Amino acid sequence: MKLNQYPNAIAQAAQTVNELESQAAAVQLLINRLEGNADKLAAFDLELKNDAQRKSRRFEFLQTNLEYQQALNTWMRLTVEKANAIANLEYLRNQFSVAKLETRMAIARQLAGSDSLELVGV
Repeated sequence: MKLNQYPNAIAQAAQTVNELESQAAAVQLLINRLEGNADKLAAFDLELKNDAQRKSRRFEFLQTNLEYQQALNTWMRLTVEKANAIANLEYLRNQFSVAKLETRMAIARQLAGSDSLELVGV
């Protein structure tokens, strides 16, 4: 990759991370809503006599709720994708830093070489 292509690639990688964060946040809101509904159902079930029974019923509701299970799976997938996207972003940033250093080194070598030639009188 050429030096002038890195800023665009880094920006695109950062945008990917932001999009994945946004998607994960939306899924987390859905998970919270579903958990709140399960809490409400358990809290107002008159057959349940104590907190242990309510927690058990809440767990039961969530385990049998297909939408909740799919949301959890989606959230886990997005979390992994986001971690990979962050790693890619950092890799691009590091590559850019190395490319800049290599370019500076090449320029320094050229300048040092021309200075040496001037000292010899060429």
